[in-house]
Amino acid sequence: MKRILFLVVFLLILVPIGYYFLSDQSKPKPLPVLNPIDVQQDMVDPEMLRIGKGHRIGAFRFQNQDGKWISTADMKGRVSVVEYFFTTCKSICPIMNTQMQRIQRKFAKEPKVRILSFTVDPDTDTIAQMKRYAMAHNAKAGQWHFLTGDKAGLYDLARRSFFVLKPAEAQNLGDAGSDFIHTNNFVLVDQQLRIRGYYDGTNPKEVSLLQVHIQQLLNEPQ
Repeated sequence: MKRILFLVVFLLILVPIGYYFLSDQSKPKPLPVLNPIDVQQDMVDPEMLRIGKGHRIGAFRFQNQDGKWISTADMKGRVSVVEYFFTTCKSICPIMNTQMQRIQRKFAKEPKVRILSFTVDPDTDTIAQMKRYAMAHNAKAGQWHFLTGDKAGLYDLARRSFFVLKPAEAQNLGDAGSDFIHTNNFVLVDQQLRIRGYYDGTNPKEVSLLQVHIQQLLNEPQ
């Protein structure tokens, strides 16, 4: 009788503990919140390195392929995937935007996901040019925005908010045809305008991971 009682008590203790550990392991680890001190320092404007924590994407306002003004307000409360590219790029951009199409297909019915493609060559990438490019990539209106505008503002946003451009390179605003002016990184930004990850937009495996992380942020308590 004592033996049976011991087994019952043992199971009553063991089962909840086992359930706790199994359920805890099944939960995905929270994605890190990245600040200027967490990324490669030569990608960050020196002034931003003094910020320890609490980085948010700064204010911007550019026009998309339909001539609509898109701003930081359009990112708030939504999960955003950001890239820098240019429409005449023949190297990594076609690969990146083929991968970006995967993201759009995956989240086509999710109103809380935005894709923002900023040009590094606004002199060429006019609204009309961006519209042609968007149509060629079957960009969904209202979800995938191809943004153009003031060149200095575009570059300043890249180096002070998204950290995808070296400050020294950002000063070279002329030769947008050079590959060093743009990056293969996709930047994941959460609903609170915080950077949560960088992914190689030319690598299908990393883009698949990005899709998982997008869904994780959508499920994250706000």
